[in-house]
Amino acid sequence: MLHSTRDAQPLHVLSRALLGAAALLALGLALAAPAVAAGFTFTPYPTTKPLPLAKVTFENAEGKTMNLADFKGKVVLLNIWATWCPPCVEEMPTLNKLQVMLGGKDFQVVPLSIDKGGRIAVKSFYDDNFIDHLPIYVDPTTHALDTLNILGTPTTILIDKQGREVARTLGPQDWDKPAVVAQIKRYMAAPAKSAQAQPQPQALQTTVAAATPAAQALR
Repeated sequence: MLHSTRDAQPLHVLSRALLGAAALLALGLALAAPAVAAGFTFTPYPTTKPLPLAKVTFENAEGKTMNLADFKGKVVLLNIWATWCPPCVEEMPTLNKLQVMLGGKDFQVVPLSIDKGGRIAVKSFYDDNFIDHLPIYVDPTTHALDTLNILGTPTTILIDKQGREVARTLGPQDWDKPAVVAQIKRYMAAPAKSAQAQPQPQALQTTVAAATPAAQALR
């Protein structure tokens, strides 16, 4: 059984919840309509080219300041989450499994927690839920939410070896499913220094049922 620890959400987050719920519903209906029968779609960013990411800083388990550029040369799955977010708690074991399957010189899951409790809250959650292959990264200031235009948690962003966003999704997923793993491997196989060799952004199909719980609205 998974456990979550809930700390007080910032006032500015709570005040945006209703607006965010409406936005997520509208976005979800628009994107999911063509692919309901096939399951959830890991939707590409609405552009024909990968999108450079804004600089996002956060801390690791030792309190060292890091940013996404530290992972350049790897395909990164950036997961914005919190221990008080039930959908985040639901998908965390599959992210742990994905890191076991693909983690290494070409791929890294980067779970970025926005818990106000910071590293202590995340370590407690990992210990309680046997999350043993994911690193601890925290942004207790929640600045990443605005910088990356995050509407709800969990939000997961796929970043190519050039450090560019190529896709994002809202809500919990089964990240260790073969269809998802195969699509991520396509980006892992692309040369790190050849922009032309990067796979074109496209929908990443998962086998998650249409009844998957919605994301936790933040705005």
